[in-house]
Amino acid sequence: MRYSRNTIRLIALLICVSLAALSWTQEGRTPLVSAVDAVSMTVSDADRAADFYSRVLHFQKISDKEVAGEDYEHLEGVFGLRIRMVRMQLGDEQIVLTEFLAPKGRPIPADARSNDRSFQHIAIIVSDMDKAYAWLRQNKVEHASSGPQRLPDWNHNAAGIRAFYFKDPDGHPLEILQFPPDKGLPKWHRASAELFLGIDHTAIVVDDTGASLKFYRDLLGMQIVGQSENYGTEQEHLNNVFGAHLRITSLRAAAGLGIELLEYLAPRNGRPFPDDEHANDLVHRQTVLLTSNADRLAHDLLSARVDLVSSGVVANQNDQLGFRSALIVRDPDGHAVEIEEK
Repeated sequence: MRYSRNTIRLIALLICVSLAALSWTQEGRTPLVSAVDAVSMTVSDADRAADFYSRVLHFQKISDKEVAGEDYEHLEGVFGLRIRMVRMQLGDEQIVLTEFLAPKGRPIPADARSNDRSFQHIAIIVSDMDKAYAWLRQNKVEHASSGPQRLPDWNHNAAGIRAFYFKDPDGHPLEILQFPPDKGLPKWHRASAELFLGIDHTAIVVDDTGASLKFYRDLLGMQIVGQSENYGTEQEHLNNVFGAHLRITSLRAAAGLGIELLEYLAPRNGRPFPDDEHANDLVHRQTVLLTSNADRLAHDLLSARVDLVSSGVVANQNDQLGFRSALIVRDPDGHAVEIEEK
């Protein structure tokens, strides 16, 4: 029996994740994280943001609610808050648009760059890059790249990928991406009449890949599913960073989005994550992970001296938060990670 390239890739990915899970089991451990559930981003106006993501990028609104009170104050580390949360879905994946009705935070700095360690984007898969780019131009989105880039054939692990960076109304960076036939998850190659298909991963800038792997792989149990080193004029124009040379490491849990680590080998002048960043600042995004045991996970995180945003594990006392218990921590570079037990 002969298999298609997409089937072979899926089998290889499942073998990789299964072998990694077996390794954890043999060591008497179970991966602490079972899925990457969503990416939450702080927005200044939930109505404007929801209109952009639905009208321009074809997301669908699936919930819209307000939360307030001590549970969420202790979770987010912001006193006196009232939050409106709009959950949006594209394909199988979801984002959460979070507007702080009180207290308001700060805008994204006008001089933010793609190699700053506060950088995080979601990668939206498209079925046709040329049509998608024309649609974004028609809707007058703000460019972050000079235009769509095709990564060169000499780069075996990234060859043929087409990508473009742009911004939403609050300045959050976004990416549209089209995989060639020999790359990407099989589902991105299914026949579809849709232009925007779903979210493949969220990408974060890191200072040291090794330190990030100790957190996401060794502590949380996510697995490496891809690696590449990208440089050259196409990468420079994609990131809008002169001389960009990146080490890229792709991670996945058993389900959900991937997390992509972007380490700039050059230039090394990206700014560190702001020490005074809070959840109500528009630069704030938090990647939502799922676990079966938040208390055990919190114990392991504290033992590893991981920085907490929350006051500890927050139990959902009034069922308004959509989970049993949760906590928010920071990864080695300062990116917020919310871990929920549902």
